[in-house]
Amino acid sequence: MSGKIKKTSGELSFSLSRWFRKASTNTPTLTIITLAGLAFAIFLFGGGLYTLINQPIGAFYTGTTFYFLYPGISEQFVADTIVSAMLYSMGFLGLLAFYQAAKNANKPRQAYMLLVVGVTFVLLSYIFLETAILFKMS
Repeated sequence: MSGKIKKTSGELSFSLSRWFRKASTNTPTLTIITLAGLAFAIFLFGGGLYTLINQPIGAFYTGTTFYFLYPGISEQFVADTIVSAMLYSMGFLGLLAFYQAAKNANKPRQAYMLLVVGVTFVLLSYIFLETAILFKMS
């Protein structure tokens, strides 16, 4: 029985060194790097840096109305950041659906459905972002 334990502990150090060598020489895939870059860009476009630096309040309640979007373009709430980041993400997913529709051109039904989903996401994202900007300017 003690022979098994010695053998296992010897193999354990070998497997750990092999795992460490594999982990240290492994490079992240292009997909992970691209997704990290897109997430960072959406974070910046949504106003995440402003939220981290200025630490604004989440939203505002006046007693009769509840404001998620700050009614001016000089300031913003945390909800502004969340809403705009979600809308930018939805627009990106629409563009990704466009890309997938172009890749699946040999399957017309699937390509058409992806194209419709992509157009819907991009248009909704654009319309809601423009509406939010018009609300903030008035």
